[in-house]
Amino acid sequence: MPPTTLNPAPEHPRSLLALTLVPGLGPILIARLLQTFGTADAVFRSPPERLATVQRVSTRLARVIIDSASTAHARADAELAAAADLGIRVIARGTAEYPALLAQIPDPPPILYIRGQIDAAHADRYPLGIVGSRDCTHYGLEQTDRFAGSLASAGITIVSGGARGIDTAAHKAALRLNGRTIAVLGCGLKHAYPPDNAELFEQIAAGRGAVISELPLDTAPSAENFPARNRIISGLSLGVLVIEAGRKSGSLITARLAAEDHGREVFAIPGRLDSPASEGTHDLLRAGGATLTTSPADILETLHAPARHLHHGTHSARYTPLNAQSGAATSPDDLFTASNDAPEPRAQPTLAIATLSPTEQRLIEHLGAPISLEELAQRASIDVGSLRSQLTMLEIRRVVKRVGSKFVTTAARP
Repeated sequence: MPPTTLNPAPEHPRSLLALTLVPGLGPILIARLLQTFGTADAVFRSPPERLATVQRVSTRLARVIIDSASTAHARADAELAAAADLGIRVIARGTAEYPALLAQIPDPPPILYIRGQIDAAHADRYPLGIVGSRDCTHYGLEQTDRFAGSLASAGITIVSGGARGIDTAAHKAALRLNGRTIAVLGCGLKHAYPPDNAELFEQIAAGRGAVISELPLDTAPSAENFPARNRIISGLSLGVLVIEAGRKSGSLITARLAAEDHGREVFAIPGRLDSPASEGTHDLLRAGGATLTTSPADILETLHAPARHLHHGTHSARYTPLNAQSGAATSPDDLFTASNDAPEPRAQPTLAIATLSPTEQRLIEHLGAPISLEELAQRASIDVGSLRSQLTMLEIRRVVKRVGSKFVTTAARP
């Protein structure tokens, strides 16, 4: 069977893969184009002036789409052939094999590369993301082994990012207890990153789950890929558990995505009070951004309702933020849909300026209009590394939000 017919779908996967290979197109723009034109083939056939009527598609980008059609399809053919040689399947959003939970997020990957098998309808229908620090402590590893092992034994599929530290411990615990696990990589599947996890990825793909990516096969590991990777971990999961996150940990962004953009449950395990490795986790718990969790049973009990709705096919209506389907930014007030049995949203009130620390107040003074990280660092005289950490916590507390690549305050002024 030719590689391009491995996943029958209303639209040929080759054309959607080609669309992902056009320079300047990401998941959100592709979703808008498909919403307007129906299929990737129709996008490539449309005149530039029609393409340019789609929000955020400029005249220049419209011309790039048309001019890239032939090259993009040739690259897609090469990708599909290389994937087949490596035993990697390429599935498109809209196919039966594409995970239904992931399809619900505002910016789902149009294409997934998969080594192994995701059985979203049966073996992997109850997934939980586990995230945490690469530079974890013995306590973090111990708790990861405890929680991931117990949950995997109970039939929960463990989803994580394949990184060193907490991620690796979570995957290994699931395998050790004969459970299932999914590793979401921030590189193409021709690479094993980190390299010392190559054998782990082989074990996962050999019948115990899947190793997946949205990136072309030969994409090298890069820091810029990991934030987008984190949204897939959250999107695949009914909930996300944070274990040992420092104040600069990307796990905190995964937690924010899970709660605000994806309408997922968020859990956090308290760490040692004197450990910098858990400072971000404790900040998250103080801000009300996660449910304090001390036992795997806490998670199983909380996931009962979303799992039940997923089983009955009502998860999207009950848990997806109201405007996620359109790709619009999610309002904190729209975290859950207004169904009769919808839970009360977690209490996360808008904070007044007076409740912030002096440093945070100084930052807010510069955030009346959207501003880039670099410009804010210069105006506030704060180094970029420290500023990024502070903005992360202000995002989690909903005092700051992102507008594209910039930041703006949402805090009420007295």
